[in-house]
Amino acid sequence: MSIGDPRFFRRSGPHDLATVAKTARGAVSRQSFSLDGVAPLQSAGPRHVSFLDNRRYVSALTQTSAGAVIVHPNLQASVPTSAAAIVTSEPYAAWARVAALFHPPPPVSPGVHPSAVVAENASVDPSAEIGPLSVIGAGAEIGPRCQIGACVVIGAGVVIGPDCHIGMQASLSHALLGARVYVYPGVRIGQEGFGFAPTKNGFVTVPQLGRVILGDDVEVGANTTIDRGSARDTTIGAGTRIDNLVQIGHNVTVGRCCVIVAQVGIAGSVSIGDFVQIGGQAAITGHAVVGSRAQIGAQAGVISDVPSEAIMLGSPAQRKPEFFRQVVTLKKLARRR
Repeated sequence: MSIGDPRFFRRSGPHDLATVAKTARGAVSRQSFSLDGVAPLQSAGPRHVSFLDNRRYVSALTQTSAGAVIVHPNLQASVPTSAAAIVTSEPYAAWARVAALFHPPPPVSPGVHPSAVVAENASVDPSAEIGPLSVIGAGAEIGPRCQIGACVVIGAGVVIGPDCHIGMQASLSHALLGARVYVYPGVRIGQEGFGFAPTKNGFVTVPQLGRVILGDDVEVGANTTIDRGSARDTTIGAGTRIDNLVQIGHNVTVGRCCVIVAQVGIAGSVSIGDFVQIGGQAAITGHAVVGSRAQIGAQAGVISDVPSEAIMLGSPAQRKPEFFRQVVTLKKLARRR
């Protein structure tokens, strides 16, 4: 049974095996035949494409009825004789491309919905789609082929580059977006950061005078919030993927191709290098510096700088060997009791 309910997902095809292999950037030696869609190993039929990227599920591979399977060269011998092996060194990436072949994203429907409110001096490219009840503020710029969902608010002066997608009920202010940025529903970008000066009589709010700058190919998950900078910009580097429910404070700098998992909290003025991975519910204290290619484990509490390529676990976060040494020591003490 193919995945992708046609009520929600577009379908294309059938596609011949040669086209599928080319899309996967893989090699196939079998004569071409027609394929209708994609499906998991367990439910795939003779006209489906499936894949395997985890050796733990080899048993499912050997028993699959799929017509074609995307696999690593090391697993090619486990593909049943009834299936065509599409061999590639990156099976998961190949699967992503093939799944997109059979289920392409919905096309842009150029035009402004009659219920949308667009300021007279806003610039909306004719190829862009503006959804119902959306608001485009004064001086805002919407680039070519953008999709602006229902009930979106784009503040004054916001610039959105080409081929961006802004999900329903998102709001953007004080922001500049590059190309192919994907903002999921409910995201808040560019609101004031958490900045105030304490006095003996209370607090004085500090004006937040920076912007939010998102590089090309950034994705921002549902209900995530990214505060604008106070004295400098909050920046997210090209290719970075941010999961749902993440909080990024003012003046934060995130490098290229980072992964930030759900419910992470990053305090103001943190600097994060390129290719950093941050696990779910981790927290990073203000002004900390996280070096490139560092890995921060789930629920870790980072209270000081993290060197490049370090793996940090626990709260307060420590290097991986030190963390597990303490865990083992505590277990031994518990057994003695």
